[in-house]
Amino acid sequence: QVQLVESGGGLVQPGGSMRLSCAASGNILSIGVMRWYRQAPGKQRELVATITSGGSTNYADSVKGRFTSSRDSAKNTQYLQMNSLKLEDTAVYYCNANRVFTASGLVYDSWGQGTQVTVSS
Repeated sequence: QVQLVESGGGLVQPGGSMRLSCAASGNILSIGVMRWYRQAPGKQRELVATITSGGSTNYADSVKGRFTSSRDSAKNTQYLQMNSLKLEDTAVYYCNANRVFTASGLVYDSWGQGTQVTVSS
């Protein structure tokens, strides 16, 4: 069983910054790709950022140049640094980990519970 716990959400003004964290636990040996998704009210969940085990990143066009994904493999944690936040970034942000090798075996897909990010003046 793999648990992902997001933290760092809250209320921020437009143009502000926020950093999200996602800590994975559960006798983890290694993690493959980690991703951040978000879901705004009335909208489908969308992929925001991807980071591979080697540190390669990819971003949705809507956040390129403003968001930065990183990870600390020793801590089984990924981060999302969000700068120049816009009203439209308001959403619940979810952490995802794909192909997590644990002491009990391989877990293909794990999700966090989500953290609310609200951008408002």
